[in-house]
Amino acid sequence: MSFVDVTLQLLQGFLVTLEIFAISWLLAIPLGVFFCSISICRFKWIRKVMSVFIWVIRGTPLMLQIIIIFYVPGLLFNLPSLDRMVSVIIAIVINYAVYFSEIYRAGYESISKGQKEAGFVLGLSKSEIFFKVYLKQIIKKIIPPMTNETISLVKDTALARVITIPEVLKSAQEIVAKDAIIWPLFYTAVFYLAIVGILSIILKLYEKKLSYIAS
Repeated sequence: MSFVDVTLQLLQGFLVTLEIFAISWLLAIPLGVFFCSISICRFKWIRKVMSVFIWVIRGTPLMLQIIIIFYVPGLLFNLPSLDRMVSVIIAIVINYAVYFSEIYRAGYESISKGQKEAGFVLGLSKSEIFFKVYLKQIIKKIIPPMTNETISLVKDTALARVITIPEVLKSAQEIVAKDAIIWPLFYTAVFYLAIVGILSIILKLYEKKLSYIAS
């Protein structure tokens, strides 16, 4: 295959990679907020259940979670398997929502309670205190770890190949197997570096925009 042919085929796989990343990231962010709200709720037994769930998700490989979601319903319960893309996205969303929730929780708990008390003294409601006092500070604190997790998510889209989704790395592997050339495998790094670089710049700019907020 010529360089142009390889590039075009890898671009097709890269579009699948981008689709997995974009959908998973956009869904994991709000789901992480939901998980975080459960982790800090006032009911101890709910917090305990959530902590066990977080422990299981963080303690098992994402690849295994993808395999379980795709194969287990059919093998154990004789149910029709989910669509491959849907299975991958569900696994990634749940996995990263858990990691995001821990980042949110750490950001929330890092804000001193004195600011909340000061807000009440000024006559602010709980919602006003959260949105006017807490939220921007929390966002500023979580941007660096969220950037790291976002970059990890981009790279983890490659795990979709375990259930034969033709993302960019799977596309490269198919070219290598078919044409007995190795360089397309390394060429995929260009695609990953491009999207990681763009995301890093965007998130860094957003972090800089929030830099005026006092720590």
